[in-house]
Amino acid sequence: MKKIVPLLLGVALTACGQSEVPQKANTSEADIATVEELAANPERLKELRQQCKTDRPKVGDVLCNRVAEATCKRFYGDGATPYNPPKEPPNF
Repeated sequence: MKKIVPLLLGVALTACGQSEVPQKANTSEADIATVEELAANPERLKELRQQCKTDRPKVGDVLCNRVAEATCKRFYGDGATPYNPPKEPPNF
């Protein structure tokens, strides 16, 4: 029994093979728009969000991550506006 377990483990690991490595996009990080540029252009941001949803490997992880950051930045704003709760609580 002690000799069978390492043999089975070896067969199982050999059967798995090497995992697939995702392919990188053809563009370098210097060619990709910054978060600020994407946040300033909502039409381009919308187009890239759709492309990232449908074909992320082709668009690239770096660009899709920047698109996500720009979307959050547009949604949350610059963060300079403080939260001001109402002076009186709402009546339910």
